[in-house]
Amino acid sequence: MIETIKEHIAEVEQFAASSPEEVESFRVKYLGKKGLISGFFTEFKNVPPDQKKAFGQVVNELKTKATEKVSTLQAALEDQQDTTGKFGDLTRPGEPLEMGSRHPISLVKNRIIDIFSRIGFNVSEGPEIEDDWHNFTALNLPEYHPARDMQDTFFVQTNPDILLRTHTSSVQVRYMENNTPPIRTISPGRVYRNEAISARSHCFFHQVEGLYVDKDVSFADLKQTLQYFTSEMFGKSKIRLRPSYFPFTEPSAEVDVYWGLETETDYRMTKGTGWLEIMGCGMVDPNVLQNCGIDPEVYSGFAFGMGIDRITLLLHQIPDIRMLSENDVRFLEQFKASL
Repeated sequence: MIETIKEHIAEVEQFAASSPEEVESFRVKYLGKKGLISGFFTEFKNVPPDQKKAFGQVVNELKTKATEKVSTLQAALEDQQDTTGKFGDLTRPGEPLEMGSRHPISLVKNRIIDIFSRIGFNVSEGPEIEDDWHNFTALNLPEYHPARDMQDTFFVQTNPDILLRTHTSSVQVRYMENNTPPIRTISPGRVYRNEAISARSHCFFHQVEGLYVDKDVSFADLKQTLQYFTSEMFGKSKIRLRPSYFPFTEPSAEVDVYWGLETETDYRMTKGTGWLEIMGCGMVDPNVLQNCGIDPEVYSGFAFGMGIDRITLLLHQIPDIRMLSENDVRFLEQFKASL
């Protein structure tokens, strides 16, 4: 009998299971109420007196090893189930990482910066919350000047001298105050105007304004710079300059590029003329130079400004400016190929 029990001990030590059902069958076989160990203890009364001690020891050893084996197998299977529940099948390939994309505004802005950096323009930035001096007065727009009505402004109610900038020309004023000519800089950034939101306009949008101040700067220099930009940006070098008015430049002009009339979209965008307005420009007014501490008798300069949003709509054929600020992932995913 003792030899039979020792055989069971060896069997217990070698037992392995791959499922909870197998472990339970093993437990019932040895530790159940009608299991082998219970039967061995029942048989104890029939064992000769001289063998009772040895018999009791091997039965207890069998019970101990069977109990430890069940506990060990149950713990191992529970750990395996927890891992599978948390992480799934660890042999499966991982989920592919979604590639991000740049916003179309950023794509166009970076392209504009790159074009002007090739001809010596650096990038300057300034605060979006401005004071009256930098946004209006220094730019030849003193208080009560009627041209202030051209820009519906967001003022901070607690301080009427503080406002959300209406153009990035304020950055140019700050740059001229802190730098001496020659100056050649562009100022990209977000601006704010109290306008009705529609498919063609928004209460905030993005601009890039450029400034060049040096000795003997002429209108011809301005035109050549803009000719270079339109050729690089749009692949179209035919431009025209129409007389216009801006308080901080004199003379001033609107810049049109000949877009062409090759498609129905071209007719719609240019209203059948083939010409498309892209920016305003002009020679910096001497009063502006003087307000910024630059002698207009020695230096002259030109400035220009364009809307990044509008150029983005043109280049990517986007029908509604509101799409640029709605953060619709389905819309933004279209620009993955434009990184």
